[in-house]
Amino acid sequence: MKEESPTYTISAMPEEERPRERLVEFGAERLSPAELLAILLRTGIRGKNAVQLGHDLLDRFGGLHGIHQASFTEVCDQKGVGLAKAAQIKAAIELGRRLSVEDPDVRKAINSPSDAAEIVKYEMSALEQEELRVLLLNTRNQVIRKTMVYRGSVNSSQARVAEVFKDAIRNNAKAIIVVHNHPSGDPTPSPDDIAITRAFVQAGELLDIQVLDHLIIGRGRYESLKERGLGFG
Repeated sequence: MKEESPTYTISAMPEEERPRERLVEFGAERLSPAELLAILLRTGIRGKNAVQLGHDLLDRFGGLHGIHQASFTEVCDQKGVGLAKAAQIKAAIELGRRLSVEDPDVRKAINSPSDAAEIVKYEMSALEQEELRVLLLNTRNQVIRKTMVYRGSVNSSQARVAEVFKDAIRNNAKAIIVVHNHPSGDPTPSPDDIAITRAFVQAGELLDIQVLDHLIIGRGRYESLKERGLGFG
């Protein structure tokens, strides 16, 4: 009979190196991404424990962002992962995404571009195609609603400018923040981004709805056109 290949479990590791024990003692924030993945994976493969397998996943996909962006099948097909472990990893990522966008009972006022970026960057940085979304704000600069306006390249089409303000008018919003992503990961504004921003600002002045900013989300960073003085002024 063929000898079964042993797996390497977390319990086989020295106690001071076990991710679960380290989490209990020091808190989740002290663990590395590979250790957090190891808790989800639970077991490794022949010659590699769960932490080493976590490192392999991070290397294969280029970090946590890459795992977030990868399809379920791509994660599932990695050696030592399989259906159940891939499901656990994707479920954990989805919980993190929902937590990042969950509306608190008391809405936080948007006082800076970073405040607005925090609401959308986790989800939008992983999108494979360009999307334009709008944050609708009340008189206290609190987000009352988030809307997805369209998918596709941003340009200065006047019909699309009208779409940006449609839900703002319906919801009696006093201001908006426009957000779109660059799937390339580079949030540098293009000439079309600047042109459409200028059109948004001009339309907002006519409708008495202030455009507070236009954010571009990239991989792990963002750009504020308002801060850079592009399309505003």
